[in-house]
Amino acid sequence: MKPIQHNGEAKRRRAIALFSGGLDSTLAMWLIKRQGVEVIALNIDIGFGSTKSKRDHMQNMCDQVGVELRTLDIRDQYLKEILFDPKYGYGKNFNPCIDCHGNMFRIAKELMTPWEADFLISGEVVGQRPMSQRRDALDLVTGLSETDDLLLRPLSAKVLPPTLPEREGWIDREQLLGISGRNREVQLRLAEEIGLKDFEKPGGGCLLTDENFSKKLKEFIRYDRLEVEDIALLKCGRHLRLPDGAKLVIGRHKEDNAMIEAAITPKYLKIRLENAIGPTAAISADASESDKALAAKLTATYGKKIPDPTYRVRIGDDLYETVPFADKEACKPYFIT
Repeated sequence: MKPIQHNGEAKRRRAIALFSGGLDSTLAMWLIKRQGVEVIALNIDIGFGSTKSKRDHMQNMCDQVGVELRTLDIRDQYLKEILFDPKYGYGKNFNPCIDCHGNMFRIAKELMTPWEADFLISGEVVGQRPMSQRRDALDLVTGLSETDDLLLRPLSAKVLPPTLPEREGWIDREQLLGISGRNREVQLRLAEEIGLKDFEKPGGGCLLTDENFSKKLKEFIRYDRLEVEDIALLKCGRHLRLPDGAKLVIGRHKEDNAMIEAAITPKYLKIRLENAIGPTAAISADASESDKALAAKLTATYGKKIPDPTYRVRIGDDLYETVPFADKEACKPYFIT
């Protein structure tokens, strides 16, 4: 390895890793860290991760391979510049993966100087994902981000052209891998060899790749402008659109109820049952009286049965009395997904 001379003393090379919390990005960091390079794990929050916070999981993965975790919130920039006008379009659902990855790497490159990093790494594997990890797609991502050959993909390095860190001898190419395709046997075997615990199984960490979530998002933007504070509510509950245009979200279980309550903004009114156990819900703050009355009836339909046929439902500061539908089938015409 060729060290940097800094004030007459050798300084370790440093890499910024685009870190998702998954197995591949964790192994990519381990492959570089074991060669004596300091690695900073950069997790970029675009707003469309899973409904549960992954911070503890990501910290656990970083601790296991001995790297520092840093996070960066780009949700506002992502909505304004990437999500709705991707140069390379969408995948199967609402996922502009190529543009998204290019944007992340461009941001990571901008951090190289303030973070005193020498190159970038990622856990991408050639051919593993149909849109963003085709061989040509990886080149598009590199071009969009203008990272040139500063971007090293350790898991597939041997099936890709040598990058600057390899050519300069900062990294020994022979200690990197040459994985391609969707089979994950090599990664799972390596994880076992190094004793990696509690790693996530592969699969859609990004909700934009999920068909049902994409339907809810597309339906939302037909009625309203999506803002950062709207995203949390899209991630939970049953989503309904009422006849006069109001959006209604009804909790499915205790965790959903808590998420809905935490996600309510001034754009929504909270709904709760006063004389029965039932879901927490939220309705558009500008809903018509007709839609509010229907929302009360729909919310009561998902409440626990009580002896009294009349349910009292609080919507914001107003109290509604209603009789639930006889059957939940009557709710289905209003469902978005």
